Amino acid sequence: MHHYRQALMRMRQGDSDRDIGKSGLMGRRTAASLRALANEQGWLATGGTLPEDTLIARALAAPKRAATTVSSLEPQRQQIAAWFAQGVSGVVIHTALKREHGYTGSYSAVRRMLASLKRDTPPEATVRLSFAPGEAAQVDFGAGPMLADAAGTMRRTWAFVMTLCFSRHQYVEFVFDQTVATWLGCHRRAFEWFVGVPARVIIDNAKCAITKACQNDPEVQRSYADCAEGYGFKIDACPPHDPQKKGIVESGVKYVKGNFLPLRTFRDLVDLNGQARRWVMEEAGVRRHGTTGEAPLSRFQVERAVLLPLPGVAPDLGVWSQATVHRDCHIQFDRSYYSVPYTLVGQRLWFKASDGMVTIYHEFLPVAAHGRARRPGERRTVRDHLPPNAQAFFAHDRDWCQTQAARIGPACLTLIERLLEDRIVERLRAAQNVLRLAKSYPAARLEAACARALAHDSPFYRTVKTILAGGHDLQEVSSVPATSRPHSGRFARDAASLFAAPATVQ
Repeated sequence: MHHYRQALMRMRQGDSDRDIGKSGLMGRRTAASLRALANEQGWLATGGTLPEDTLIARALAAPKRAATTVSSLEPQRQQIAAWFAQGVSGVVIHTALKREHGYTGSYSAVRRMLASLKRDTPPEATVRLSFAPGEAAQVDFGAGPMLADAAGTMRRTWAFVMTLCFSRHQYVEFVFDQTVATWLGCHRRAFEWFVGVPARVIIDNAKCAITKACQNDPEVQRSYADCAEGYGFKIDACPPHDPQKKGIVESGVKYVKGNFLPLRTFRDLVDLNGQARRWVMEEAGVRRHGTTGEAPLSRFQVERAVLLPLPGVAPDLGVWSQATVHRDCHIQFDRSYYSVPYTLVGQRLWFKASDGMVTIYHEFLPVAAHGRARRPGERRTVRDHLPPNAQAFFAHDRDWCQTQAARIGPACLTLIERLLEDRIVERLRAAQNVLRLAKSYPAARLEAACARALAHDSPFYRTVKTILAGGHDLQEVSSVPATSRPHSGRFARDAASLFAAPATVQ
């Protein structure tokens, strides 16, 4: 508007339109139009003051030309406006009009209608958020390059980015997944990188952090809640579908993907993260930030002093989860199995898995604790968790059988050893049942029965039981050694000879 006032001033001083054109204020034709308007408004009268800018602007504004045509979509304007407010595309609107309203016009009419609605819609105002030093950090994931994992399989990597809102200093780490354990571990390493903790961490609604997104009452993942309590920060989840609330880290992720990843090669994940850390300190941290106008590392020197201190003992960032107890008295986690008391079979229990331990809870009390399995399919079992009959079976192993047999006598020990040495049939259960006979008969009788069975080369449970049941252990055993008799095999032997009267020794 300044050049119009200058032109009016020169017209009052007697300059022609050609003179004004030569001065560069405006062209001759524009000067002529302005002179005609000034004469009509009385602005060239000498001695008076020049009009205000608003008056000049109102006079210069061209009157709007009245529309001479009416859109064929005018009856549907209200419906189209509702669809436009919902973000429906013009192609979809055109299809819906043809399908639901019998519209036969072209797509161009829809496009013109949407353009007029856009002109009539006032632009949405926004507010830039500002943060004090140490007040908040924002966290997000972004897609990274494809790399081979430890097994040689090509997998997508993900960039975990935590940006301090005041200084814009970043922590960047590439990982292969977005699990809860990875999420918690990245937080721990980020806080150690900053040597402090922000008062608030602003996140989106990723499943590893928020189990139920909500505008007012989001449900935080139990493991992440423990992490926040251990480090002393507050979790600030953005409302659903509102990523602008963490625009700082959104821009930070784009900066990593656009300025770090291109034209670089990486051997493996370790090399990728090593290059990322050097890039943050040597390039990203010393650049002049477009918003703050300062280097992030320079502002970080101010912010570092007000960050919350790291806890003296790092909190146990265990992953909380639930599992149902199987019929074999075990729960499954990460493709491994952990035992719990058999009385809890069929119940759904909470457990906490840290780097070294898996602790299982029932009604807020720990009922089992195991060292973390190191390979898939591994079973961590406490024998006391099994049912009583199973405990007895597993407790009465080969060593137990030999120990108990030695307490009864040498004949019993020999018979048990021969049972356990069978190369064809597993006879552990038979050995256990032989020893169980000691509950019904005195140890001396069991020893005598074993001696009689050995004398006739029949070291079997059924033989010992029959001898005891018939009282044959009370008779004297023949002195003829078993090795001197012809051995015709188990099934050809005359079993009646085992219980015959003892032979007379000459």
